[in-house]
Amino acid sequence: IKMPICTLHVLSLTPSSSIPQLLRTLSSTSLKPLTVSRIIRWLILPTSLSTAHLLAQNIHWDILLILPNPASTPLPESLQKLISHHWSIEAGVPSRILKGYEDKNARLLGPNKEDVPALSGNLSKLKSGKGNRMKDSSQGLELSPELMSWIEKFTLSGTREGKGAVSMLNLLAFKPGMKEEYLKYGKAFAESAGSSRGGDAKIVGSVIKDGGKGEGWDEIALAHYPSLWHFADMLASEDYQDANQRYRVGSLRDTCILFTSEVGIEEMRGDVEEKAKL
Repeated sequence: IKMPICTLHVLSLTPSSSIPQLLRTLSSTSLKPLTVSRIIRWLILPTSLSTAHLLAQNIHWDILLILPNPASTPLPESLQKLISHHWSIEAGVPSRILKGYEDKNARLLGPNKEDVPALSGNLSKLKSGKGNRMKDSSQGLELSPELMSWIEKFTLSGTREGKGAVSMLNLLAFKPGMKEEYLKYGKAFAESAGSSRGGDAKIVGSVIKDGGKGEGWDEIALAHYPSLWHFADMLASEDYQDANQRYRVGSLRDTCILFTSEVGIEEMRGDVEEKAKL
């Protein structure tokens, strides 16, 4: 089945350019992105795939840009001038996901209070030593002291980024014959383990491998959470970790996850528009 092609661009800006400058330049082009998101930090690093591109020189990535067109469509020169490093990958995304995506995404990023689930209390149990214990690393998609400490600091910032929705970019490569196991994880996530904390896999796509492209990755996924605390609450929960350890961890040959914020971009875009009026 042929699916619409989207290209995921990961961008690092030049020292002399800024995200507001990129947003102004982007608005002057004909591009209509599905997603523009500020990359905040790595959660899980790739161990074997795309490491030269994604991790070389300890690159600090700034922007995730998902465009509804193939990678053969180059970014406009006005944008390229602002970019020092650029990595991209193509994926086929089902039409049903793209249909009405803008409206759905707007509802996720600016939800009504009654649409945001309450936290379960797992984090309080964890802090008191009664719940799941923290792990030394977050590489297995578990809470570590470092990640917990960072979340506490980041959410105290008082910004919309700190309080609002987050989007996690996942790259996935399956072990031979193990995709079916991963699909069981996806089912558990959608039915309760993730969805009960407001988790929503809002963009999922199969990586296009034509002509040796794709660098060994199989799928991309952009997962939404109402806040970082909802994400942490999920990681601390027994039902989520049961699905994670049973189906996800063993099925992946490699994976990586980037924390990103679309509401941070909305905040900056609002500032840019306000200054333009003055």
